[in-house]
Amino acid sequence: MKLTVLGPVAISADGRQVSGAAPRHRAVLAYLLLHARTVISTERLIGAMWGHTTPDTARSQLHASIAAVRQVLRQAGAGEILQTRSAGYVIVPEPGQLDMDEFTRLVAEANATEDRNATSRLLRQALALWQGQPLAGMNADYVGDAVRRLEERRLAAVERMIEVELDLGRHADLVEELTAHVAEHPLRERLSGQLMLALHRSGRQVDALAAGRAFRERLVEEQGLDPSRTFLDLERSILSDAPAAREASSFLPFDIPDFTGRAEELDRLADSWAANGGVVTISAIDGMAGIGKTTLAVHTAHRLAGRFPDGQLFVDLHAHTAGQRPMEPAVALETLLRQLGVPSERIPQRELERAALWRTELVNRRVLVVVDNVLDADHVRALLPGASHSLMLITSRRRLVDLDGAFTLSLEVLPAQDAITLFTSIVGARAVEEPTAVLDVLQLCGFLPLAVRIAAARLRHRPRWSVAYLAERLRDQRRRLSELSTSERGVAAAFTLSYQQLDEAQQRLFRLLGLHPGTDFEPYAAAALAGIPADDAEQLLEELLDAHMLLQHEPGRYTFHDLLRDHARSAAEQEGDEPLTRLFDQALYAVCTASDLLFPDFRQLRPTVEEPKSETVRLRGEQDASAWLESERANLAALAARGVEQWAGHTIKLAAVLHRYLFTHAHYADARSVQESALAASRLVGDAENEARALINLGGVYWKTGQYGQAHDNHRAAMELCARIGDRIGEARASNNLGLVYEAQGEYDLAYQHHLRAVELCRETGDRGNEAASLGNLGIVLIRQGRYEEARGHCLEALALYREVGDLGGETSILTDLGMLCSGLGDYQQARDYLGRALLQYRELGFPNGEVEALLGLGDVALAAGDAAAGDEAVGHYSAALAIATAVGTPLEEAQARRGLAAAHRALGRPDLARSHEAAAAGL
Repeated sequence: MKLTVLGPVAISADGRQVSGAAPRHRAVLAYLLLHARTVISTERLIGAMWGHTTPDTARSQLHASIAAVRQVLRQAGAGEILQTRSAGYVIVPEPGQLDMDEFTRLVAEANATEDRNATSRLLRQALALWQGQPLAGMNADYVGDAVRRLEERRLAAVERMIEVELDLGRHADLVEELTAHVAEHPLRERLSGQLMLALHRSGRQVDALAAGRAFRERLVEEQGLDPSRTFLDLERSILSDAPAAREASSFLPFDIPDFTGRAEELDRLADSWAANGGVVTISAIDGMAGIGKTTLAVHTAHRLAGRFPDGQLFVDLHAHTAGQRPMEPAVALETLLRQLGVPSERIPQRELERAALWRTELVNRRVLVVVDNVLDADHVRALLPGASHSLMLITSRRRLVDLDGAFTLSLEVLPAQDAITLFTSIVGARAVEEPTAVLDVLQLCGFLPLAVRIAAARLRHRPRWSVAYLAERLRDQRRRLSELSTSERGVAAAFTLSYQQLDEAQQRLFRLLGLHPGTDFEPYAAAALAGIPADDAEQLLEELLDAHMLLQHEPGRYTFHDLLRDHARSAAEQEGDEPLTRLFDQALYAVCTASDLLFPDFRQLRPTVEEPKSETVRLRGEQDASAWLESERANLAALAARGVEQWAGHTIKLAAVLHRYLFTHAHYADARSVQESALAASRLVGDAENEARALINLGGVYWKTGQYGQAHDNHRAAMELCARIGDRIGEARASNNLGLVYEAQGEYDLAYQHHLRAVELCRETGDRGNEAASLGNLGIVLIRQGRYEEARGHCLEALALYREVGDLGGETSILTDLGMLCSGLGDYQQARDYLGRALLQYRELGFPNGEVEALLGLGDVALAAGDAAAGDEAVGHYSAALAIATAVGTPLEEAQARRGLAAAHRALGRPDLARSHEAAAAGL
């Protein structure tokens, strides 16, 4: 099927036109096609059809037209492309169906290729799609303006095609075609100029001058205007028999021969001009110091130079050049005008007049301009072209957010493979021989192009160094930036200049952020470090982001490039301890707030903290609390480690409050890190009670991750320490956890003894929550031993206690236990009910540990029930359990899931799969 608007509006199928649409119906269809893939409201369609003379029946007529168009589209086999949306109607043609889409695609391909023969061929294919006047036969309010816009696009393509073919030397072949175009558009200056050029190059000087006189006379008679200076220059060159197409001058700097990567960025810059129909395009390239902005702009300019026959210009505004003041726009304009060949006596003194002359000179030229090292949008505004067919590439370390209409490209660091290629091209064979060390060096350079080049150059000029030796030197954070410097340039020097261009408040926050021990930060953390309101901190963060002193990988969170973090830390050496104290106070209070929302039963048991002076994050419920803890998890672990020596009390409290969240959400690596920090801090200050707490929490992590020897030693040491200092609550926790270790190892009698001891200690101290946990664990041991009736009593008592203290997670764990108990008694339906409820509640709570236990239980029940669908049902539950256990890193549960899968596959007659899972389980 084909849809046409570049001529009579029509629908055709298999080469034959589909009839049945009246002119009004086709007018509606044409408007939707002109705005293909855009939802058009009923009101907008009515306005397009009738303008300000809308009849009372407009809406009903429109609905009738839509219905008629749908009917015709259905006849053509494409009824689904016209869709009704809540906001109106949209037509979504498939590739190749709409002639206007094909025209746009072919023109874009033509402008994107470097092969001028291909450009000519593609443009002629595009122009062949036009079948007379666009929208022919249509009568609607929108048609006049739409036809003018389409005709302008066609003429732009015609002029571009003729320009290319003139460059290819086809002037004689073009004379007849150009004569017809000029007759149709006698006031089109560019077409008349191209006809003159074609005639002159064909040896017909008199005819070329006659064509010029005819154009000037028509322009004066019909418009009262004189031709442009470009046209008059062409006429004079023909009159003097000079070469009409002089060689364009290029002022571009040297294009480095080892330019590497940036393929996507190069294509986007080229496509931005092509997609703009060849009219003036401004592309602003921004990024941090050393990211390669100038290199990319110059390489792009050399790559696209052939499309700009009137010259390639370059000016450096020196906004980021050490020891130089930024160039004034008036001086830059003089430089550019001279590059265009404007005599000095014609260049005005005032900036406004120079800017006007600059825009006038560019009107009928196709030039490429690189404006390097721009400070901000105001610095370059006077240099922007007006109506032109030119391309301007601008580079700046700041995002030029106020440059209206510009295509912006923010550069990121090099992808790993491109960085390897660049480094290897400079270093040579040594890089090929040490691939792992090369990657180490690149990571230590943060994949920043400037740093990579300097590191590679240092290595190339030190033949006795290995790549691994260079990597070791770069690992020293104190001298990394000094290593990445030469006598001519350096990363530190580039960063220092960017830092000096910040205002005082921005500089202060940049320095203070260097103190943050985590990987990223949000406005409240920045506010705490600086001792300012969060809104002010966010504004400063955004300004640092625009200056490319910070990065942002997700909304609301900011981070450093690694080398900029080193620079910030170095600048923050004299800031003292107060900023970090504020950060610790704010973080600890926020963690307590989040914990209270997620675990209200723990509120009375956690350490008490005072509300900080700094503004803290606002958490409105459990979802906010979970999301904040998840996003801050790595930072809190880093903060706990940073506080071991100077902020030991904060580290100890952070660990105590964070542990339940980290453990129940299976963040075992972070839980281990935080508890190790708390253990070191407790021992440093001689806090035996919190040392025991850290030992118990750390032992729990070891138990869950299958490291039973370490878990046993930690809990045993905690029990002895608690007994020595008289901490009966801690002793109960340690005894209960030690029972879990014995249970995991199949030592059920020892497990029973330790759980029973824990119950007794909890009853002595009135610790109802831990009593419930110990009773539940007693029940599990009894279930493992097949003592179901004894287990039932413990489980029900534990369930009642959990409900009394309001611990939903604990209550859910008892539902899992009861499910296993019912399965052991042969009550499979009741077992499924308990375990199904537990699974849903664990998912709502976000406890992956519990999910695994419930899924394993459901798999066991399915196998034990042994009905027709049991095998497949069991495979589903065990597979889901295996996926979670593998993801969170709990090898015992992973082994249990694989053992269950082996049994299920055996029941389904799949011995090979069964053996595979059995072997994996045994290995675990």
